[in-house]
Amino acid sequence: MKPTYYSTMKITPIQYILANDMDFCSGNIIKYVSRWRKKGTPVEDLYKIIEYANILLEEYNEILQEKGVK
Repeated sequence: MKPTYYSTMKITPIQYILANDMDFCSGNIIKYVSRWRKKGTPVEDLYKIIEYANILLEEYNEILQEKGVK
């Protein structure tokens, strides 16, 4: 059973995430982007998007540093 805030979507975020073999943080960004206007906590969801994006940025920057890329 999909939550009501996903009922108007052609595919649910989980279907999209699984079909595209996304990592945890990217998947959560998709989830929160998909529902932030439809669920009861839009501001919290927007902050969660930023939080997960910052985690990805930190991780990516570490990879670049290990490779010696600035």
